[in-house]
Amino acid sequence: MIFVETVGVGQSETSVKSMTDFFLLLMLPGAGDELQGIKRGIIEMADAIFINKADGNNLDRARVAQKDFTSAIHLFPPSQTGWMPVVDICSAITGEGIARVWETIGRFHETTTLNGQFYLNRTGQNRHAFLQTIDERLKERFYRDPETKKRMAALEKQVARGILNPYLAATKLFDPGC
Repeated sequence: MIFVETVGVGQSETSVKSMTDFFLLLMLPGAGDELQGIKRGIIEMADAIFINKADGNNLDRARVAQKDFTSAIHLFPPSQTGWMPVVDICSAITGEGIARVWETIGRFHETTTLNGQFYLNRTGQNRHAFLQTIDERLKERFYRDPETKKRMAALEKQVARGILNPYLAATKLFDPGC
């Protein structure tokens, strides 16, 4: 089992979702951004949302956040996996709810394995990795080519001087006859 932790800035989560089997979103109670638009995309990606630090003075706020997320989850389109995301609370300090995290991951794996979505996801991940690797190699080869570097430098100067617009310059880079 491999865990991938992100810093919560958006792009990295999308990349992680494309290479993982299960996406767990950990939230804090009462942080003020539970259902803000900035979190919408990541909430849609989540297979489970657990509100951590649900202990002491935070317990009531965690329960409120759990209700809010549970309501919000039902507004999103259903997942292709046949899985309805779980929303629950836990505390890393007391250990309360940590077993439910593991149970949720187990149920997800069982559900998606039985309905074939687990392997379809893996197939899609492999295809995505293949295409992404091709894209990276093409860019690397393109930017390393000496003739391309020369043409790019000349076109960049023309764009900077206002002689060419950026779109026409890019077209000319690929098709010098334009």
